[in-house]
Amino acid sequence: MRYLFIFILAIGITSFLETDCTKGDSQNSIKPAKMKITIGTSVFEATLYDNETAKALKPLLPLTINMTELNGNEKYHYLQSSLPTKADATGKIQAGDLMLYGDNYLVLFYKTFNTTYAYTRIGRINDATGLSMAAGNANVTVTMDLK
Repeated sequence: MRYLFIFILAIGITSFLETDCTKGDSQNSIKPAKMKITIGTSVFEATLYDNETAKALKPLLPLTINMTELNGNEKYHYLQSSLPTKADATGKIQAGDLMLYGDNYLVLFYKTFNTTYAYTRIGRINDATGLSMAAGNANVTVTMDLK
């Protein structure tokens, strides 16, 4: 009987703590940050992930950079400073993914493909229609800014 009482008490305390900790979440929820990515005359809206890498990128914006063509599927730019990382083997890259390779290579993917490389996710373009055409097959100037 004593163990049953302790078990019920533990469940009650756990339930109270979970309820109390989540109270107000809908009022204090974090709205995803939106970013505008411009390549030439094409403008794309992107959503930044809620992670340390995206948070560290925000103070660098607006950012106008020359991005180098690589492998017919991505553009990259070497950042002067490192950003926090949490790389994982993504397996499949989607057109529109904005990621970090290492701790200072900003990468914008304009084609979908499989990979064994590990990247840290930063965000992604909401609608990648026309991204491949805008990116082209040469180096490009890209402007990124918060919306």
